[in-house]
Amino acid sequence: MELNILNKTNNELEVELRGETHTLLNLLKDLLIKDERVETAFYDMKYVSISEPVLYIKTNGADPIQVLKETAAIIVSQCDEFIDVFSRAANA
Repeated sequence: MELNILNKTNNELEVELRGETHTLLNLLKDLLIKDERVETAFYDMKYVSISEPVLYIKTNGADPIQVLKETAAIIVSQCDEFIDVFSRAANA
């Protein structure tokens, strides 16, 4: 994955995530929308086979980079929890 910040203001962030698909972008968007600091979160992938997805975040004044970092940490935590639960079930 390659991440390029296309635009950044105090409360907005536009990021291109090269090499990613709907899988990660939908997860990020869904978690961002649930965050009370986020006013808007969506992504666009103009042409699935030839364009890179762009994630857009608008906050109510919170630093959008910090919000995105915290959202990524939630995803990592959820994956760690899944690995733990799955490992215990597989070894049962």
